[in-house]
Amino acid sequence: MGSRKENASFVCEVCGEEVLPLTNGSFRNHCPFCLSSKHLDIVPGDRLSECQGVMKAVDVIQGKKGLQLVHECQVCGHRQNNKVAENTIQPDNFDLILEIMRNKQF
Repeated sequence: MGSRKENASFVCEVCGEEVLPLTNGSFRNHCPFCLSSKHLDIVPGDRLSECQGVMKAVDVIQGKKGLQLVHECQVCGHRQNNKVAENTIQPDNFDLILEIMRNKQF
């Protein structure tokens, strides 16, 4: 699948907001307003998942690619890390990111 399709705009199934493509050279894979995603991939970019469940941001980690959201599928439990969208026309909701970090169980 080409990068143009992967970075396409969409309407979030969870909050209904229109999500624009990233403008920072990366690919949009979650809603910047509610941080939800959709279980589309088995391996990032393959679009082969039959699950299609909503993936909720459940954790925030510091990884090799910087700050990342950990998304967990609410249907099958699959987990996927996604880079936080920054320096773009619709950056991720940092208040929600901070809330996830505060609620993190140790």
